[in-house]
Amino acid sequence: MLASTLDMIGNTPLIALDRIHRGPGRLLAKAEFIQPGGSVKDRAALAIIEDAYRTGELVKGQPVVEMTSGNMGAGLAVVCNVLGNPFVATMSRGNSPERARMLRSLGAELILVPQVNGTLGKVTGPDIEAAVEEARRIAEERGAYYVNQFYRDGCMRAHEEGTGPELWKELGSAIDAFVAAVGSGGTFVGTSRFLKRSQPNIRCYAVEPQGAEVLAGKPLEKPGHMLQGTGYGLIPPHWEAGLADGFFSVSDEEATEFRQRLANEEGLHVGYSAAANVCAAIKLLQSRELGAHPNVITMLCDTGLKY
Repeated sequence: MLASTLDMIGNTPLIALDRIHRGPGRLLAKAEFIQPGGSVKDRAALAIIEDAYRTGELVKGQPVVEMTSGNMGAGLAVVCNVLGNPFVATMSRGNSPERARMLRSLGAELILVPQVNGTLGKVTGPDIEAAVEEARRIAEERGAYYVNQFYRDGCMRAHEEGTGPELWKELGSAIDAFVAAVGSGGTFVGTSRFLKRSQPNIRCYAVEPQGAEVLAGKPLEKPGHMLQGTGYGLIPPHWEAGLADGFFSVSDEEATEFRQRLANEEGLHVGYSAAANVCAAIKLLQSRELGAHPNVITMLCDTGLKY
């Protein structure tokens, strides 16, 4: 028996995607979408709030405020509900209405911030900055704990101490590569740190939206894209370039195609970033860059119910 919903966070299963990729090599994906908040961000949400309690920055009953594209907000809502902290989320109006509905259903107070230069379903860096400024204003006004996820070590540590060790426990040295989309960078950086420390020849590849490949050193040409929560056209504060052995870009069309294929061929209803991860991982496998029969690991970041 679990003591609380928080014990449902982490230890997600690894799924073999043998129908969408029949070889050569094998594609395995971590089912992050089954967590209580519906995404990989549950891990970071729990780590950051636990850190804040440990340092005394947050106490029971104190409000918590954060800018979110939806996933971190849902994770924080779950954690704050269990621990007894009111949660306020600011979110760009460009994010999907389903994400807003989920946040409100979880009891979060949601403030939707007008977009600066994006469009519905396509959130840009300036849109995010506007939502961040609103979160900061509310936190100061209410004496709340401001999460500020992009600058919290918990985002990386949740994966360095959780996701990475879970993968290693299951597969160990059989892992040849790890592929993950980058938003705040927590999943990629934390998991890659652990895997490379465990076995330096594991290769790690970052996924970005096509036209917003700034980590790969390319100019920002498409600030608006469908991969919500990733590719904001900026380099995350905790980004570690030395962890990336390569980069893959995925177009809106490819993400849409692979999202449908995951549903039709694997029975998995996931979001666009998960679909982008699978698309990029298959590109890597088809390149034969890793040899004849590699094992490539990726992340099914969130549930398709948020779109």
